[in-house]
Amino acid sequence: MNLNGIEIEDTFCEAFAAVFTRILITAKNEKWVKTVAQITTGYGTSTIHCDSEAGIDVFVPSDKTPDKRPGVILMFFKTKKDQMDNVLLNRIGQCVLTCPTTACFDAMMASLDPEKDFEIKTGYKLKFFGDKFEEKIESAYPFEAWKIPVMDGEFVVQSNFKVGKGIAGGNFLIMGETQDAALEAAEKAVEAIKNVENVIAPFPGGIARSGSKVGSKYSFLNASTNDPLCPTLRKKTEGSLLGETDNCVYEVILDGATEAAIKEAMKLGIQAAVKVSGVNRISAGNYGGKLGKFQYRLHDILK
Repeated sequence: MNLNGIEIEDTFCEAFAAVFTRILITAKNEKWVKTVAQITTGYGTSTIHCDSEAGIDVFVPSDKTPDKRPGVILMFFKTKKDQMDNVLLNRIGQCVLTCPTTACFDAMMASLDPEKDFEIKTGYKLKFFGDKFEEKIESAYPFEAWKIPVMDGEFVVQSNFKVGKGIAGGNFLIMGETQDAALEAAEKAVEAIKNVENVIAPFPGGIARSGSKVGSKYSFLNASTNDPLCPTLRKKTEGSLLGETDNCVYEVILDGATEAAIKEAMKLGIQAAVKVSGVNRISAGNYGGKLGKFQYRLHDILK
């Protein structure tokens, strides 16, 4: 298959099941919305070492938030559901509670299996920071919330946050003739995805340059550099996947609440990437079907 004259390889990306939370943070103005979004999603690229994969889903106008202030929706993905409570407690407690003017609410919309969604009492636990000065909010919202006294007024937080089943590791690869071409294509891909709800691209700027493979020659590592996709190793490693003019590869990695969200983001991202001159081809990362049960064939997505 060719798209805009660019080869789309007949391959699939391989993703796996994960659990996730989706939260809404509001603040006094867009400056503080962007600040809290950046801080709260920090160190959230890969669950190989980070406590979760974290990212910005979408920004929300003030007429669509519970307290009528501008907001941002963040998502956090984890492979083990019993660890999500701790992830959210730390992220909200250390980054949202401390940030000027913020409030925090649950924002779950959809998941792979809504019947298996469950709740964690993050806000209820955070209320104890109020040292018995906290107060339950009785009628302002259609859900239980607390106000915790802080030095700039009060921090409002919803009592319970939902956890759902989602997908982590959807991806596509951009092979370029130069670093500039591949990077421009990846940037345009991420820009095209930014308004798709229920999906995040958790790596820096939505782009990963250090794609990894499972395992390592070093016994103490469970992941290592994806040498078949490293241009400097084209003639040094067996089974290189790069052609002679493939001098840079970037990977856009996606986590989503539903298969529809992942597929839509992949489609829009690829369609944007192939418009850039210097892109040689589009591929996807997989492990022959051994890593995860969610497999999305590029040709099917782009039909």
